Amino acid sequence: MRSKVMVPVISILLLSACMVAPRPGGGLEVVPMLPTIVEVDSDNYYAHDGYHYFYNNDRWYYSSTRNGQRSELPRSHWPKETRRRGEEHR
Repeated sequence: MRSKVMVPVISILLLSACMVAPRPGGGLEVVPMLPTIVEVDSDNYYAHDGYHYFYNNDRWYYSSTRNGQRSELPRSHWPKETRRRGEEHR
């Protein structure tokens, strides 16, 4: 009985750091959260855990490929700070 209770609790804890989203071809995919601080390249891309993230007009988008169809990333998965690579930070 105790193991039946633990499985949902552990699942919730593990999935709290991810987002489950529908795939364009059907099915679901798990999209990981971005780190607290992200440095984007000059072309506003950031790659993390097998996904490509694009920062544009103060919004984050993600895709499983760099040039693939982008979906908007929920605010709960955004980094707390976004920096441009090569700029000085204090």
